[in-house]
This record gives sequence, C-alpha cells and structure tokens, in this order.
Amino acid sequence: MTYVGRGRGRRPAVPRTLLMGAVLALPVLAVPTSQAAPPEGVGAAAYDPARGTPGAPQTVPDGATRAGARGAVPPGASRTRQIRIRDIQGAGHVSPLNGARVTGVRGVVTTLTANGFWMQDPRPDRNDATSEGVFVYTRNRPPVTVADAVRVDGKVSEFRPGGRASANLGRTEIDATATAVEARGVPLPPPVTLGPKGRRPPGEVVDDDGRGLPLNVETAGVFDPRRDALDFYETLEGMRVRVQDAVAVGPSSDGQIPVLPAGGAGAGRRTARGGIVAGVGDANPERVVLDDALAPLPTVNVGDRLPGHVEGVLDYGYGTYTLLPTATPRTRSGGLRRETTRPQRSGELAVATLNVDGLAPSAPRERFRAVAADIVDGLRSPDLITVSGVRDNSGPDDDGTVAADQTVAELIAAISEAGGPAYDWRSVAPRDNADGGEEGSNDHVGFLFRTDRGLGFVDRPARGGGDGLGPAASPGGPDLTRTAVRALAEGGRARLSLSPGRVAPADPVWSNSRKPLAGEITWRGRRIIVVANHWYPKSGDDQPAFGRIQPPRRPSEWRRAAQGKVVARFVRSVRAMDGNADVIVAGSLNEPEFSVPVRDLAREAGLRNMTDELPRAERYTAVSSGNAQALDHIMLSPSLARRKHEYDVVHRRSEFADRPTGDRDPAVVRIDMSAGKPATAPNTPPGE
Repeated sequence: MTYVGRGRGRRPAVPRTLLMGAVLALPVLAVPTSQAAPPEGVGAAAYDPARGTPGAPQTVPDGATRAGARGAVPPGASRTRQIRIRDIQGAGHVSPLNGARVTGVRGVVTTLTANGFWMQDPRPDRNDATSEGVFVYTRNRPPVTVADAVRVDGKVSEFRPGGRASANLGRTEIDATATAVEARGVPLPPPVTLGPKGRRPPGEVVDDDGRGLPLNVETAGVFDPRRDALDFYETLEGMRVRVQDAVAVGPSSDGQIPVLPAGGAGAGRRTARGGIVAGVGDANPERVVLDDALAPLPTVNVGDRLPGHVEGVLDYGYGTYTLLPTATPRTRSGGLRRETTRPQRSGELAVATLNVDGLAPSAPRERFRAVAADIVDGLRSPDLITVSGVRDNSGPDDDGTVAADQTVAELIAAISEAGGPAYDWRSVAPRDNADGGEEGSNDHVGFLFRTDRGLGFVDRPARGGGDGLGPAASPGGPDLTRTAVRALAEGGRARLSLSPGRVAPADPVWSNSRKPLAGEITWRGRRIIVVANHWYPKSGDDQPAFGRIQPPRRPSEWRRAAQGKVVARFVRSVRAMDGNADVIVAGSLNEPEFSVPVRDLAREAGLRNMTDELPRAERYTAVSSGNAQALDHIMLSPSLARRKHEYDVVHRRSEFADRPTGDRDPAVVRIDMSAGKPATAPNTPPGE
C-alpha cells in the first residue's frame, strides 16, 4: 500500500462529496519581464529575467527534456507569468521550483487526506510532459472540500518516502502556509484515461538512460515520457486518472491490486490464467497498481475483472506509482481454480519443490491441512519433495530451539489425513539464528519422501538416536551443521560423504542464509544425488524498480550469484567423479530463469533448467505486484534430462488472494526411469 502524506503511518481518507457548480475562473497576474521581477511567489534571488528560473530546460530531440534541468516558464510565456501547477511540477522528476516560496497557486480540490489534499488545474496546457496536479501538505485536516476552487501559498518541496538517503523518487508537494477557498462546487477536471483509448504507458522500458550503468534520473539522463515508463507516470503525478474495464494481473495483497486497463488489450505476454509474465528487459510497466489509501479495495484473484471505470489520483510512495481510487471498484470473478497435476506413472520418478513459508506447530491446523492438500491433491503425492520454510518447534520464539521434528510430524500426519501415503523426512538442524530468516525461527531445508514406490534415502552416517526424523551424529562424529558434504568415488560412481549433508556451510556466501542440503537417494537401485536450495531472498537493500537510480542496484542479486557458483562447484565435483552421475538441483532460487545467477548455475554445473522447457507464458511460480515470474526451479543433469520427462508448475498459490500456505507455486518433474528405456530428447512443448 501507499503511505499518503508525511510519516510512515497510513492516513485515513476524509469522506468526499463531489459537488458540481460554478466554473472556476483563474485570473492571470501579469508580471512584465521588463521590470526584471520574478514570477509571483518566486524569490528575487532565484530569478534571472534573461533565463527565467535557474537552469532553464535544454531541449533534446523528439520533445524529451534533460533530467536535472530546471525551468518554470513554459514556451510562449515570456511576457506575463503566473505560477501554475504545471510550472511547479515541471518536465522532470524534481520540481524546477523546489525550495521556492509560491503564492496564489490555483486549482480545484480533487481528493482529501487527513493531512492534505490534491488539487488540479482545470485549464491544462497542451504539454503532456508536465503534470497538472499536485499534493498540498497542510499537516492537519485541510480546511477544504472536494470541488472547492482554492488558492494556495506555501513552499515547494520534494517529499521522499523513506528519507533523504532512500532510492525512492520524491513526490512534488506544496507545504501550505495559507489556503483560501474562492468558490465551491466547481466541476472537477476530467480524469486522464490510461490504456488503448487514452494515454498509453510504455510497455517494456522503465528507464534506460544509463544504458545499463546506474544513473540518478533526478540529476542526469533524459526525461522522455514516450519511451520511459518512469517518466510517463511522473507526468501524471497528482492528477486524476482513470482505468476502464481493468483485469487483475495479481491477487489482492497488502491493500493493493495490480491491473491492466481495457482487459489487458495490447499488453505484453499474458498467461493463460489472466496474468502477465515478466521477461528479459520487460518489467511490464503498463501495469497499474491500485492502492486502498483512500477507499477500500475488493478481494480479487488473477483474472478477475473490474468492470466499468476506476477513478482516483495518481500518487508515488515507497518505490512505485499507484492509483488511489476514490471509491471501491465493482468486481466480476474470472473463475480461477487451483491446479492439479497428473499422478506419476509406474516407472516414473516424481521430484517436486515446495516452500511451506514458515510452517510451525503454532500455525492453525487449517494451514497444515492446506499444505497437505498442495502435496496430495496438487502434486499428487510425489516421491521426493525438496522443502524449504520449515520452522523449528517453537516457531518465531527466540528460545534456542532448533529442532523441527514436531513441525514435520504434524505435516506428515496432515498428509496422511488427506489420504496421502506415509512420508519420511531428512534435514540438518541449523545452528541457532545462523541461517537467516526471522530471529528464532531457524528455518529448515529438507527432504520429504515416500518409500512405497521404490525410493530409498541413504543415511550417511547411519541414523542414531535423534528424533526419528533426521540423522543424528554418533558420539565423536562430525558436526553436521559445520561439516561440508563432499563427493567421493565408489566403484566408478559418485557418492556423498554425508547424506544429508550441507554444501559448503562455512563459505561466507551462506552467512545469515539457508545452507543448501545434499542428499543421496536410490530409485530402484539407481543412485541419485539431490541438492535442495533456499537462496538469499530479495531484501530492503535492493533499490526499487521505480526509483531514482536506474537501473536499480540490487545487492541481494550479487549474493545469489555467488551462492549459485558455490552450488555449481559442488555439482561439478560430483560429475568429476562420475560424468554420468544423476543429479537434481531444486528449490527456491529467488531469481527468474533468465537471470545471471540461474543461468550461470545451469551453465557452470552442466544442468538443464526445466523452466526453460515450458512455453514462456507458463514460466512462473510467483506473482509480485502483478509480474508473474519463475523464482523456483528444478534442474537435471544430462543423464536424467536425456530421459523422457515432464515438468509442471502447479498454480495453487501465487494467483490467489487466499493463500494460507504461502505465495509460491510448487513444481514437479516426472522422469521416466524405466529399465532399459532409450534416451530421448526432452519433451519441450511446442510454441513460445
């Protein structure tokens, strides 16, 4: 959600009455330039009659404007001048009058909050590069009503959510010192329609002025609303905006709904279920994010419709532009249903990956039942599941507990109650608060498996006392939290020194992060090595997609790239012992298939990413702010990838507002392991 006005708290909306009445008249106060006087409200020290306001904008080809340039006086206004809202906004991300005191700025009140209001000039010019709306900060409840014609005195400022040092853009405001009502009940300025029948935002590029090198768009680059979505939305900041017949491309979450105008007409690559897929260089900036700061929003799933029009004011807050509707939209269900994959056939090994998103004994029983339904109904009880997000027995309580046997026991019981087979579990309990995540939760990465179809788990060292759900080191044995698993040769085949064993747990790349877990299994006598992953997540250190630094710096990606190289090095060590070793790498890698970390892992380890074999419109396990993308993957070594196989992402979570088991879709690969089965090419689906 967007935080409206100052501070970090949510601002309640003030009841709005849209009044119609007299038409606002805006007299122009003439200021002859021959008198060498500044425009009304601009200090004399800040004004040069030969240049207008300091640093007048330089013109660049095709109507774009250099970022960082300033200019309050539009072309053709050299003889007489009055400060209008568009002069305050300017053609850029920072007001050309930032810091200046202005008087008599006129507009019509369009929307109220508890500490200010938006107003808009009812007499726009023909320059779409400058917004006609602005937020007026009054500190307390404003003394105005929607549809009032007002005159405002104050100081122009740029309010930056998160503070001066944040990478967010600033929102242009007037810090009001006086507000006068000149008329009431005047017509509101008509909203700007977004989409095919109005102003259409760029469909791929957020901002590319830096050509791949980080650049501050507030001080450098070119302001080009026709090409860069970041600049396009800036031209509408504070204005009334409308979307018509929108379709939800993400579920309701945190008071927001991402939509596409006009049912998604003309948008980028759509999913069969109503979403939109992010791609290389395409962050789908045509998405419009609705926010509930001014009016409640309905609960929707991907593909649900918002018939008719949704009107509000366009705002910026905490890394994105949002449309704040002034009334709750109507909805029409798209009928989205949770998917179910087919069961594995005789001779097929089914391996899945699943994130249970912080499951702990303190969770409601319904949540355990929902996870069990994902496994039994959605994934059809696969043979092996790499699982992440299993919390210790005390959940978030930071009491020194690290074991998760109670969590796992409740999950296994829920699977049985749902009609599933008996499952067993292997993991290595982490050291207390050493694996990232919420303090005290001690998330586990592990293997959930069934043994009734021919799969066996190799315990090395053999299990001792323990809790019956994982290996326990014998007296004098290795410390499994610190000892790295190694690949060893045995009879010309590769095996593991520890099973389960952690991959390079002492490597700095895993500091405060979940360590990968390697396990050795057998399938009807055939040895297979599986590596379960939960890589470092995106963090608050990453800069926002719609921020002032373009392209944004994302240090967490550098961390995941380094983690991928460590996993690749381990897989290479296995394959060095046996070039035909069967290896599976799976889990939450938290990067899409086209990213550098995931591509490098597949290339350097010699693995095939199953995500790449899906049609592009089906490559997603997560939906973030309406962008569908694959953040969870399963990779196979060549010896397995040559066998007939099928890969399926089972969409049961990411597209739904009601998702008690988390926001990541599970995925499963079924590999035909029939004895003597000839090697075949992968079953890549036709079409992209």
